[in-house]
Amino acid sequence: MEMINAIGRRKSSVARVYLSKGDGKILINGKDYKAYFPQTHVQANITQPFATAAIENGIYDLNVNVKGGGFKGQSEAVRMGISRALIKLNEDFRKPLKEQKLLTRDAREVERKKYGKPKARKSFQFSKR
Repeated sequence: MEMINAIGRRKSSVARVYLSKGDGKILINGKDYKAYFPQTHVQANITQPFATAAIENGIYDLNVNVKGGGFKGQSEAVRMGISRALIKLNEDFRKPLKEQKLLTRDAREVERKKYGKPKARKSFQFSKR
């Protein structure tokens, strides 16, 4: 098996995922994923596609490059990239991953600030007289 690559996006984060045969190492930006994402609920995002597709740990190595955004957006971008890579590996994984909504791009991004306003939509107090 050669290396499979896929891209995942969330908010302003972009993750490039490279999946290959190996012994279960998950490296994110050169670090182990548990060191890169110390919060346990965020680590669960990374391993969720494997659990959903019923793949036991220790079969595939992951090398991930992620940039932009915060830890939550980055972890969800990595999750989407892993899901897409697993589908390239085996098309049978599409149904369970799609049921868990791991293939849907969450397009919500922060709205930009407009001029004449303190925030994106908030306005200053209106005075009639």
